[in-house]
Amino acid sequence: MPFRKAAIAEDAQRAYAGWMAAQPVAGVAVWAHTGRGLHLSAEQRRVVLATWRGAIPDKVIVAGANSVEMAREARAGGADALLAFPRRADAAAYHDALSAELPVIAFYLYDAAGGIPYDDATLHAILALPNVIGIKVATLDSVVTFQRLAAALREHPDRLLITGEDRFLGYSIMMGARAALIGMGSALTDLQAQVLLGWRNREYETFFRLTSLLDAFGSTTFAAPVEGYIRRMLWALAAEGVIPDDACDDPWGPPLPDAEREAVRRAVRDARAARA
Repeated sequence: MPFRKAAIAEDAQRAYAGWMAAQPVAGVAVWAHTGRGLHLSAEQRRVVLATWRGAIPDKVIVAGANSVEMAREARAGGADALLAFPRRADAAAYHDALSAELPVIAFYLYDAAGGIPYDDATLHAILALPNVIGIKVATLDSVVTFQRLAAALREHPDRLLITGEDRFLGYSIMMGARAALIGMGSALTDLQAQVLLGWRNREYETFFRLTSLLDAFGSTTFAAPVEGYIRRMLWALAAEGVIPDDACDDPWGPPLPDAEREAVRRAVRDARAARA
């Protein structure tokens, strides 16, 4: 979400949505963690969703939600599905309530970003709900946890395993993810789409080469403090010429030194140069 100080940079948002509409993606997520959805007012959420719905009328929009009220806002605004922010209490009932409004993607999110480590019993109860279509798994750095969750999904073959693993995107696809919904996908989007296609089409040379490029990009953008990744991804978009240089604020993120912005620019240049 492009900001100038505490205000949404609406010109940058429109430019970004128009650029993303031309990328090889099935859709986008709004109101999620990367878009600071839980910090936005209802009016800001409405504007954001309307911008994206207008830019991508024929693609999927997944809206983050942590309440039935947000779910209803999403449905009214034309979203196609919900990404359920994690909740500890009565998790299955919570997902069931959201799913009365729109199909739901459950969300296993790492603790530092406000996630809940759902145990297997809770996970199976959520995935058994008829209008829960899958789960996004974003552990940040736990391959072992991803392996456990991927194994649990095998008991629900009609549910979609969606990777949210920015730091090991390629491996998560090898472990069975059939889609990606990742903050890193905010920039260098075409390269990440090619990673998924490379695996699907058994073009393994392409898959592993691009995985190596994106692992290097992810290690720069998802470095400590990890919550700074949102600002870093905006810097990456500016480096690609998608949004203006002055529309890269994150009002809720940690301050970052100028040297990190140069590191992000260099990572974008290196990825593009290696791809070429």
